[in-house]
Amino acid sequence: SLCRSDEEPVDQKKYFEDLCKPKCVRAWLDYQGCVKRVQADETGHKHCTGQYFDYWQCVDKCVAPRLFAKLK
Repeated sequence: SLCRSDEEPVDQKKYFEDLCKPKCVRAWLDYQGCVKRVQADETGHKHCTGQYFDYWQCVDKCVAPRLFAKLK
């Protein structure tokens, strides 16, 4: 029993995320570069959590004002 009105905010957020991702290319490339370095790390101690969060923080910062403007 999926209600259409429940889906719209999610679709809206995804739409704005896709719109914002190009603005965060540098953070995404940092993350991708980290992933490549970590794959070469045999110890398994390295990870890219910081870069991953930096990227999504950039996207969220871009999405939030647009999303709130739509909700008003």
